[in-house]
Amino acid sequence: MQTKLGIIGGSGLYDIEGLEDANWVSVDSPWGAPSDDVLCGTLHGVEMVFLPRHGRGHVHSPSTVPYRANIDVLKRLGCTDVISVSACGSFREEMAPGDFVIVSDFIDRTFAREKSFFGTGCVAHVSVAHPVCSRLGDACESAGKAAGVNVHRGGTYLAMEGPQFSSLAESKLYREVWGCDVIGMTNMPEAKLAREAELCYASIAMITDYDSWHPDHGSVDISDIIATLGANSAAAKTTVAGIAQILSGEREPCPCGCDRALEYAIMTAPDARDSALLAKLDAVAGRVL
Repeated sequence: MQTKLGIIGGSGLYDIEGLEDANWVSVDSPWGAPSDDVLCGTLHGVEMVFLPRHGRGHVHSPSTVPYRANIDVLKRLGCTDVISVSACGSFREEMAPGDFVIVSDFIDRTFAREKSFFGTGCVAHVSVAHPVCSRLGDACESAGKAAGVNVHRGGTYLAMEGPQFSSLAESKLYREVWGCDVIGMTNMPEAKLAREAELCYASIAMITDYDSWHPDHGSVDISDIIATLGANSAAAKTTVAGIAQILSGEREPCPCGCDRALEYAIMTAPDARDSALLAKLDAVAGRVL
């Protein structure tokens, strides 16, 4: 099997440069319309699908991003691996604006989003004890460092609902009590849905600010964020190109088991499953249904 790489671009990243035979394609999903059309092409010999999470022009807020449709479309197009690229705030002095963090874990504090493809008529429980693929994390780390970025391997990402930034009390709670490293608004339920779809998933968190805890940076300034996003986006594009080079060639089964997450997850008896829901699950869970 060959790698087919899905890239979900966050704030400031709305396309990928250097794609050969690039074209924007409209893909239908039974879970609704995705954030935008997808940009398909080849980079360093690796087939790639790029999806702008917020849509071109940044039309979706973190709460209105159609996460299920986005992941379904990537799976439907044959992606094997998904890299999330997103802006975030930092809770650590040493994780400075302009740095990249290869996320290792999440705390999900979102509450206004559909978080599963499964439900009444087909119940499934997947493990997200280790929500990111370490194999993909290795590729992200190596490519980021080669691109000249200061890369931190590992960090807990607090996913907040938004769209407002944190209060000072919240920022201190997440940093001092919960021990989180970065904060963002979009990696959940994205990572959970990728696991349900048996897609290897890794997250590159691009730091733009220190949230509101830092004594010298008392609040998040959107103008500062936009300025940092420009430099981060350029570095992200170089990093993505490096990831494609690392992942080129024959793809082995995932050593972390991400591509077999549904092996024993579905609980509903075959004769009790809802046919309408099963039809919607054709791409996400077709391997086991």
